Amino acid sequence: MEYKTLPHLFEESVNRFPDHVFLKEKRHTSYTETTYADAYKEVRRTARGLISAGMEKGDRVALISEGRNDWVISELAILFGGGICVPLSVKIEEPEDLLFRLQHSGCKGVIVSGSHQHKVFPLAGKLGLLAFIVVLDPLDEAAEIAIDEQAVTVLYMDQLRQTADEMGETFSGMLEKVKDSLTPDDFANICYTSGTTADPKGIILTHKNYIHNVEQASAIFDVPADYTSLHILPWDHSFAHTVGIYALIRNGASLASLKIGKTPNETIKNIPVCIREVRPYFLLSVPALAKNFRKNIEKGVKEQGKLAWWLFRTGLRAAYAYNREGFNKGGGFRNLLKPVVRLFDLILFKKIREGFGGRLRFFVGGGALLDIELQRFFYAIGIPMYQGYGLTEASPVISSNTPHWHKLGSSGKVVPWLDLKICGEDGLEKPMGEQGEIVVRGENVMAGYWNNERATTETIQNGWLHTGDLGYLDNDGYLYVLGRSKSLLIGSDGEKYSPEGIEEAMMEKSPFFDQVMLYNNQNPYTVALVVINKAMMREYLSDKGKDPATEEGQRAALRKLGAEIDRFMPGGEFGGMFPPRWLPAAVAVLNEAFSEANGLMNSTMKIVRPAIHKHYAVTLGNLYSPEGKDLHNNANKAAIAALSKPQ
Repeated sequence: MEYKTLPHLFEESVNRFPDHVFLKEKRHTSYTETTYADAYKEVRRTARGLISAGMEKGDRVALISEGRNDWVISELAILFGGGICVPLSVKIEEPEDLLFRLQHSGCKGVIVSGSHQHKVFPLAGKLGLLAFIVVLDPLDEAAEIAIDEQAVTVLYMDQLRQTADEMGETFSGMLEKVKDSLTPDDFANICYTSGTTADPKGIILTHKNYIHNVEQASAIFDVPADYTSLHILPWDHSFAHTVGIYALIRNGASLASLKIGKTPNETIKNIPVCIREVRPYFLLSVPALAKNFRKNIEKGVKEQGKLAWWLFRTGLRAAYAYNREGFNKGGGFRNLLKPVVRLFDLILFKKIREGFGGRLRFFVGGGALLDIELQRFFYAIGIPMYQGYGLTEASPVISSNTPHWHKLGSSGKVVPWLDLKICGEDGLEKPMGEQGEIVVRGENVMAGYWNNERATTETIQNGWLHTGDLGYLDNDGYLYVLGRSKSLLIGSDGEKYSPEGIEEAMMEKSPFFDQVMLYNNQNPYTVALVVINKAMMREYLSDKGKDPATEEGQRAALRKLGAEIDRFMPGGEFGGMFPPRWLPAAVAVLNEAFSEANGLMNSTMKIVRPAIHKHYAVTLGNLYSPEGKDLHNNANKAAIAALSKPQ
């Protein structure tokens, strides 16, 4: 590799692509562009400003902001000045959660946007190491008052840069000295997982970790210098760092940010508009985002009328039959479908792609397991979603499908320069095709957990990272990820099974289930906590002439939910997909969805099982009683009755 640190990587690209557009940002009515050369100047100004504020090599500086130019420039500036960036989720709302991360990492500084300044200032007095706060936007009145009460230096970003300009060469020499002293093993990030504060997990990623993973990703994905990507996912995630920022920098490509709305919902509504304006060549995605894209596509087609919907469904069926799992598309009699698929692509799917700007070549999928049906859908409309697998502890990319090789339903092939094996509970390597824990070794494996030696030694053993995820390799070298080992359903006889596939299938195949969590901890049968699609159930009951406020209506709704589960039982439409013993024999209908706000879902939209187990301990226990096993129990009827309340 040519670059020893991330600042060197950026400098190399500035030298190679000085006039290429690096950043695109929409603050008002249109996007403005910043070249690599201009961004480099701002990075150096900001780095000098941070040094003048007191940042020294090895200091931790937190970054809390929506995705924007200043996010990238700030992180690069921290790294240029020898600091360690602690990127934090803007979705952290509880003061104690934010305080824990700032205290645990020992942050000397915080860079924060205007939308989140109110979270930081009240905590300043509790952070003994905090020396400065840099605010990206004008302060509100409440924040001004809070500042007056704190003995912490507070600067606007413009002030910070102005100070750097005024000091001139005073800090330029210091900046060069610090930057040149950086080594590949120096820490670049401390990334916090969504776990509890009782077991802190600040994942330390070094410059070498990121650069190695950038090279691994670049070896399997072609990203020419004229490519642009729109960054929709949270920028604090390592997936966004490696694939969404540093891989683009390495190749001289462009990064566009979403227009930030006044509220999170307004920002979400800006997504389709920004996609059409930016016209990206590829997008990063997670299952939750992919499902929303599909939902909106289907909604738009349905609005065109019954004929359009019929044509769309027919086109999908033809494409599914022709494409199969991607690597084996066409062939034999299936080649007769090729002109049919091309016709539907011309009259239907091409128009859908135009809604994504017309240049979108593919999605790169990360995060939770992605249902194969969803992969087939996007493959059919001509925007393949190349699912991968990764872990923040591995910087994060471990495997991926690519335009060159892909097998729908898998997580692709292992990236170059990474060793991967599947191990049994005895620690021995399993043969090809057998399930076990995914274990990896390479230069992209983290340095460890910040101030948590115990967790580090448990996770990294003899250089091998034990991911805690279950999977297997097929004969073609494709990795299949089955789920977390800690999520396993455990039968009364000790047999184990991964629940994620069943949960995803129930949500994908049935419009009545919005969220599903299965549970079995050495019990006689498996149970489920479900969050129903309230609009769909109201519509169903209305069509049947039933009122959810009545006993009759409640029983009708619960019978429908039972029938939806029976579709997966032997003899049902999807019978045979899963062993019957792991399908839910008892169900609790919940009134409240799993969300980040209630701590039952993390920032990557994955459910937090331990938190759910604790929160619903009584409910789960009741499902193993005779009354609880009855689907028509009083608790479930009460949950259905709540549908009658005003929306």
